[in-house]
Amino acid sequence: MGVKHGRDYSEILVELTGAVGRIADGYIFFEMESEEWANLPEESKQEVWEALAEDLFYALGNEPVIQVGSGVVMYDKETHRINILLGDEDLASVVLV
Repeated sequence: MGVKHGRDYSEILVELTGAVGRIADGYIFFEMESEEWANLPEESKQEVWEALAEDLFYALGNEPVIQVGSGVVMYDKETHRINILLGDEDLASVVLV
């Protein structure tokens, strides 16, 4: 089902892709080793981040907090945002409306 949104999905996807791409060890979500990740071409890495962003968008509708590597992706229904955190640091927020 995904999260409720009022903005264009493609715009949200671009922002969410960039945000999850900032999680340095996000490749762990795909059970990849750092060496495997390092050997991927940049274009392939971008495709992986986009696939992850799409999966997260839909999964957050059912599971509002998802661990991605050392980061956490959270859906905040109150503020209509997806927040990406790394420890106590707020890496990014994606506005949904």
